[in-house]
Amino acid sequence: MSMTSMVVLGLSIATVLLLLGAFLTTLRQDRKGRASAPPAEAAPSETPLAAPVSAPGHAGTDYTDPRTIRVGDRIEVHGSPARVLGAMYISWQGQQWTEYLLRDGSRRLQWLSVEVRAGDPPHLEVQLWTEVPTQGMVPAKSMLIMEGVEFFPIERGTAAFRSEGNTGNPDRGLLDFADYRASDGRLLSFERIQGNSWTASYAQPLPPGSISIVRRAS
Repeated sequence: MSMTSMVVLGLSIATVLLLLGAFLTTLRQDRKGRASAPPAEAAPSETPLAAPVSAPGHAGTDYTDPRTIRVGDRIEVHGSPARVLGAMYISWQGQQWTEYLLRDGSRRLQWLSVEVRAGDPPHLEVQLWTEVPTQGMVPAKSMLIMEGVEFFPIERGTAAFRSEGNTGNPDRGLLDFADYRASDGRLLSFERIQGNSWTASYAQPLPPGSISIVRRAS
């Protein structure tokens, strides 16, 4: 091979190597840029606004505020008519809530509890309680089993109460209670007026708009 051919071949090889090196450098920079780029931020999900509990009369834009229920009112719960026979106003360690005794169209008795729960912002908790047979059970300080379901203690104490209307309870007194929750979120509560036996009830949380006042007490 002549000297000229060798020089040309060497220059050609050098050119190819330079082009290959430039390509690899560009490729590495491109990969580095993608790896170091921050991931795209997902749009934050909007938290539903809590009921404005500071505005009596409505627990939302168009919802009846259950705190305005009065003894003697005729109401509807999930569209089923009921009459408010009485109310118990309960206080415990700075917390206050109301339990209304309802009688529905089939003359079944149920309790409706209404409580403002602390939070940011505070929210209104409304629950419909249905009594279950205790068969002589008493609330344990540990896990208990009711109808085959395990319930774990969450809160217990002794509260003061004042009654209005027909509740079957004294005008004033003390109320012992013990609340439990199952792993699936079900609530169970034991209550007794001091001197009486324990009763137990399951809770059904009610969403806003479940209650409407049909007719006010005269």
